[in-house]
Amino acid sequence: MNKRIWIAALIFPLAALIAGPSRAAEDATLLKDLTAVIMLLGLPCGQVVSAKRQADNDHIAVCKNGNRYRVYVNAEGRVVARKQ
Repeated sequence: MNKRIWIAALIFPLAALIAGPSRAAEDATLLKDLTAVIMLLGLPCGQVVSAKRQADNDHIAVCKNGNRYRVYVNAEGRVVARKQ
């Protein structure tokens, strides 16, 4: 299976469906998922330290190294990270 399709099929829905005990736990899971996505796409980040939801499967991620990425699923179902 294509790596990008795998990411879109598993990581984003998983983050949306996880039922955690608190909002903080959900946020921590989202930050880890976004970090993994950015890393798998080969972009410099280190660790996502904050994220703002734009829409379903569309986030602005801020990395520990200062980089900002818009991480989203495009019309073809592929996960894309564009530097902001």
